[in-house]
Amino acid sequence: MRNEIQFKVYGRMALFTDPLTKVGGEKASYAVPTYQAIKGITESIYWKPTIIWYIDEIRIMNEICTQSRGVKPLKYNEAGNDLAIYKYLSDVEYEVKAHLEFNLHRTDMAQDRNENKHHNIAKRMVEHGGRRDIFLGTRECQGYVEPVSYGVKKSFYEEKGSIPLGTMFHGFNYIDETGGALLQVRLWQAVMEDGIIHFPRPEKCTIVKNIRKTAVKHFDKNNVRFVDEEYADMEGGRL
Repeated sequence: MRNEIQFKVYGRMALFTDPLTKVGGEKASYAVPTYQAIKGITESIYWKPTIIWYIDEIRIMNEICTQSRGVKPLKYNEAGNDLAIYKYLSDVEYEVKAHLEFNLHRTDMAQDRNENKHHNIAKRMVEHGGRRDIFLGTRECQGYVEPVSYGVKKSFYEEKGSIPLGTMFHGFNYIDETGGALLQVRLWQAVMEDGIIHFPRPEKCTIVKNIRKTAVKHFDKNNVRFVDEEYADMEGGRL
């Protein structure tokens, strides 16, 4: 795939929250990461408003196991804390394939469209473990990123066949990426094949719900470092 990066992300626990479990303040994780969660991790590795990351596929490397923990979240519309049980995933590891494309709706960033430099910086950031902190769904679930030879290591679910995962949250349609006027949410019917989840592109998702109107943030050289400057820093050993 053009402008592709490959990496593994892992951690002691993860919480990719199923929205249906939020009623009453308790949370339970999906069995696998959502497209939006992996996209967020990839954006923590490297992101500019000039580009959009597309997640092509992931491999579920470890057996899906859960653990429950008691937490004290803030009460809704009241002072103080409540008691709740959160169900986390334990000892997770995923291999990821993703690629970048230019955000053509971002005409304000047109002069920053140098795919070779963006791609090279992204690969360097994978080697450095990401530009920002990596979280596996929520802030209390710290994650770690490393380069990987995709598909070499055997996964727990290799040769296990097709496993339907039901209707899952796919991601958000942000207006700066779609050119529309509404923030939207996408759902899809997820299936794991021999430990691999092949994600459809956002525009291929057929279950889309409107959320609200929102506005686009403007970017320019006053609030973003353009890629030419960052690439020069990388070549000079300052990145």
